Amino acid sequence: MNGRERLIAMLRAQPVDCLPQMPITMMFAADQLGVPYGRYATDYRLLVEGQILVAERFDIDHVSCISDPAREAADCGAAIQYFENQPPAIDETNARLADKTELARLKIPDPLGGGRMHDRVKAAALFKQKVGRDKLIEGWIEGPCAEGADLRGINRLMLDFYDDPQFVHDLFEFVLEMELRFAKAQVEAGVDIMGIGDAAASLVGPQNYQQFVWPYEKRLIDGVKAMGAMVRLHICGNTRKILDGIGRLGCDLVDLDWMVPLSEARAQTSPTQVLCGNIDPVKVLRNGTPEQVQQGLADCYKQAGPYYVVGAGCEVPRDTPAANLHAMREFARANKP
Repeated sequence: MNGRERLIAMLRAQPVDCLPQMPITMMFAADQLGVPYGRYATDYRLLVEGQILVAERFDIDHVSCISDPAREAADCGAAIQYFENQPPAIDETNARLADKTELARLKIPDPLGGGRMHDRVKAAALFKQKVGRDKLIEGWIEGPCAEGADLRGINRLMLDFYDDPQFVHDLFEFVLEMELRFAKAQVEAGVDIMGIGDAAASLVGPQNYQQFVWPYEKRLIDGVKAMGAMVRLHICGNTRKILDGIGRLGCDLVDLDWMVPLSEARAQTSPTQVLCGNIDPVKVLRNGTPEQVQQGLADCYKQAGPYYVVGAGCEVPRDTPAANLHAMREFARANKP
């Protein structure tokens, strides 16, 4: 089986020849290509070249359009800081919606309008052209809480949950419509699975998650799946208190950060929910030995059971030894569910 076939089979609960592997590589990929990350994140051609290089060099089963969370916010007119060799960052001190009344005047940007969203769509199309038969192509959008925080500022949003709940709902409705349009453009360009990053959701607590975040994540996931794409949910941080909700979202693949025991995730999701992760990306993957990488993955696999995709808890750090990525690959190929 090639990588695309292997991942699709796993996500459809069909037999596979070995465990798939789907680590998130961004800065690592740029460094492998030998280009500054600022260029990688702003030129889809370099992103595609770097992703294909890393996928082939380490036998990774997918390629991804992910680079940074600032694409949608940038096209909404947010203040973005660009760096030569670091990811673009949103300037929260000058948040696009620091003034809440701006939401009523904010227009959803055209994902094909020549901005940073369009650059990602172009990456998806180029992936389809170059490796569409061999690798699973992953698009990326921000989840409601993450993008809400990007537009409003994380601290302001956290206060809004208590001070102005209706504004939060209005903001999340805007984000939902924007992300569905962005997702549709990527799916039409050739994406097989849509990554949804909702990192801020790990910070809101279980009550606010269930009341405010979960309904919009559910609508977003259902909307993407209605387009014919699969869904990978990635929430950075400790999500132990919201695992039950995550398990009810209907994702094809759930990423878990390193501080979440896979045994707990398995207990609070369905027996066939495919889980991905979740060795510590710094302590184990970057700083550990190949043997420690394989032992960490073995522990994850034991806890997760057969519906498991090999990966780290979050992004592969940029200076991770190549030997440790090879160890990840060797573990995946040596184990058949």
